[in-house]
Amino acid sequence: MACAATVVDKAGFDHVRNGRQLIWQACASQWRGLGLGIAAGLAWTFALTAIPWVLRGAIDQGVGTGQAGRVWVWSGVVLSAGVVAGLCGGLRRHLAFRESLRMEQFLRDRLIAHVHTLDSAYHDRTSPGELMSRVHEDLRQVWNLAVLVPLFVSNVVGLIAAASIMVVIDPVLAVFALSPLVLLQFIGRRFARRARPVALEVQRRAADLSAVVEESLSGVRVVKGLGLESRQESLLAGRAGTLHDAVMASTRVDARYGPVMTQIPSLGILAVLAVGGTQVINGSISVGSMVAFTVAVGMIVWPGQMIATTITQAQPAIASAGRVAEVLATDPAVVDPVDPVALPPRPAVTTVPGPELLPGRVSFVGVTFSYPGERAADRAPVLDGFELHIEPGETVALVGGTASGKSTVVRLLARFHDTTAGRIEIDGVDVRQLRLRELRGSLGFVFEDTFLFNGTIAENIAFARVDASPEQIERSARLAGAHDFIVDLPEGYDTVVGERGQLLSGGQRQRLAIARAVLVDPRILVLDDATSAVDAAKEREIREAVVELLGRRTTIIIGHRPATVALADRVVFLVDGRIADEGSHLELVGRNARYRKTLDLEPVPS
Repeated sequence: MACAATVVDKAGFDHVRNGRQLIWQACASQWRGLGLGIAAGLAWTFALTAIPWVLRGAIDQGVGTGQAGRVWVWSGVVLSAGVVAGLCGGLRRHLAFRESLRMEQFLRDRLIAHVHTLDSAYHDRTSPGELMSRVHEDLRQVWNLAVLVPLFVSNVVGLIAAASIMVVIDPVLAVFALSPLVLLQFIGRRFARRARPVALEVQRRAADLSAVVEESLSGVRVVKGLGLESRQESLLAGRAGTLHDAVMASTRVDARYGPVMTQIPSLGILAVLAVGGTQVINGSISVGSMVAFTVAVGMIVWPGQMIATTITQAQPAIASAGRVAEVLATDPAVVDPVDPVALPPRPAVTTVPGPELLPGRVSFVGVTFSYPGERAADRAPVLDGFELHIEPGETVALVGGTASGKSTVVRLLARFHDTTAGRIEIDGVDVRQLRLRELRGSLGFVFEDTFLFNGTIAENIAFARVDASPEQIERSARLAGAHDFIVDLPEGYDTVVGERGQLLSGGQRQRLAIARAVLVDPRILVLDDATSAVDAAKEREIREAVVELLGRRTTIIIGHRPATVALADRVVFLVDGRIADEGSHLELVGRNARYRKTLDLEPVPS
């Protein structure tokens, strides 16, 4: 295959080198199947390369001597070789497609698994459409190349075998027949240098278009609600236009080099007809040798054209593999500790234990955090020396204006990001000493932006506990105040909620999310403005039901509705990443004008 040109981005990532390494790793993962495919391809090659020798014998020893019996014998040998070639060729194609699909699945599983390990900062700066492009379009390009691997190997061996036959028959004539392959290698190198950068640009532009399409479809209600259809259509047209330009640039390179590379091997036939025909007339070689030589040249043309096709396919495939490798080379900023520590076991008691035995103590000690920025000067701290201690079983509400840091507090608790300074503890254990799975399994999150999967209601409630029984699912739904509306649906718990739960109302989606969090039985329940679409009476019903089932459970509420905040034992009022005041809701309403303004409340009459 032609030598690859280097393509290095601004961050110094070599897409070509890493793309080729990734393809090699994928091939190595399926070495047994590919080995069988290559073996079948070699058997196909040897069966085909035997045909020129057989034809030479049939003509020189049968037709040339007038012995009809020998002609029939040689004809039978040709037929046998053709049958073997047909069977092996079919097996080769079957194995090539099967193993390439397995390679694609191997890379897809590896890519998705790695994406799940990446921290929130990566997902904040990378759109879902960009990742979808790499999972689908880029891996499809890799598949296009992978399916050619067994074919490529057998074609190379076939070309070498055919060339060997020609050298044995007539070395001088072989030089004339094989000289176009030198030209093919030269042009292939030039093609690789020009095709690789434009192929990478095509994949980047395709990813940009995919991102806009994904946003347009996900936000179709926003687009329609604001009457911005024409704006999105213009944006899509612009991205499609840049993709069109990139594809046309790639097509021009293919059009300039592709036909030339596929036709170069045919030049050998012209050389054989000119030089070989003269040798037959002069008696230098026999007619049988000339026929065998001509067939051998024909056997070079097809492998040569297939090799040229593989070189063409390799350019976008290696560029795409480089984009996949770029994601795989991204190290997660938040990882499991080398020597993890387990959380202390939860007490096994039949009655509600005292506060000293309850799990769920949370401590923020001197926590400082800044979101990543381009420059150090841009990284203004969101939290600065933040101190907060939450007792087991206590319900604490975090209240503050926009960018006050309240959502950052719970993001740091779950290690979506790591603190810049200070530490966060759960039951006396630093969260950075816990395995991420154990840490996040001890937390039950209900976000304001409720996300439901396109499945049934029961499947969504049991998403984190797929082994949950129908009785457990129903009990969680009752506690979340969702059971009544669920049973009123035509299919009850088997009702499909649609993409992102769009077939349900906002309040219904939030209650299902609460039921999902209740079912995992967390140490700490986090309600991030999770009852904004639920009326005040239902809010209190949900909270009281959760307490009744789970006992005294540590709960952190992020809210801006007074009815929600009033449920808390203690309210912590944040201003610019620091605690400005704390106390009960009524205490803060009575003494803190800024708190009242944040919740849009009137002062309490004296």
